[in-house]
Amino acid sequence: MPEMTFRVRWPDGKESDCYSPSLVIREHFTPGQTYSVSDFLQKSAVALTEASERVRAQYGFPCSRALGQLQAIRQTGAQFHALSGTKVSILSFKF
Repeated sequence: MPEMTFRVRWPDGKESDCYSPSLVIREHFTPGQTYSVSDFLQKSAVALTEASERVRAQYGFPCSRALGQLQAIRQTGAQFHALSGTKVSILSFKF
């Protein structure tokens, strides 16, 4: 199963590399685009859950690394969620 990372810039300017065990991220995000924090969190949940389920379908168990990445995204995003107008940028995809 092809895995990928997607690089994001948080509202405070910090950048993170996020892991996905599947290329499904490309169906939910576009490099160069910005998303509100709430939209980014929602899209991340859908995409990484779907990626984990693809692993389950192929190997019989969910991807704990994808679910851990989702938890990390939620924790970081919680810092900015209440701030109006905050954006997360998708900087790049790496395959």
